[in-house]
Amino acid sequence: STTCDIDPKLLAKLEAFRFAKRSEGNAVIICKIDRNSLLIQEDTDETNISLEDIQELLPESVPRFIVLSYELKHDDGRTSYPLVFLYYSPQSAKPEMNMLYASAKTHFQSKVGLGKVYDVKEAEDLTDEWLREKLLK
Repeated sequence: STTCDIDPKLLAKLEAFRFAKRSEGNAVIICKIDRNSLLIQEDTDETNISLEDIQELLPESVPRFIVLSYELKHDDGRTSYPLVFLYYSPQSAKPEMNMLYASAKTHFQSKVGLGKVYDVKEAEDLTDEWLREKLLK
């Protein structure tokens, strides 16, 4: 059984986001869990945003699910836009919040259909260098 459900509006938005044709820049949807309703909801969405700006959007001590369409420039000149699921769980988060997000992570990932999943412990770890290294492995 799952602890959290996904807000149907968010699910529809993520579905459209997954299949959007991108031609430039990063796009992101940051999701949060409402502790009262146990619904995973949209926190914010942005287009043409740098990873540094995404860092600024992340709360210091509360986890988030981040769905990112990342502009990846390859060495051969091609550009691709892989869809990445980042599980942001800062060290300073309350244990019960970490448990809530951790328990919902797999359900969210499979519902939204995200293959590439990476954990981010601190906002400043989310850099182009770090993500490129993961994606180009």
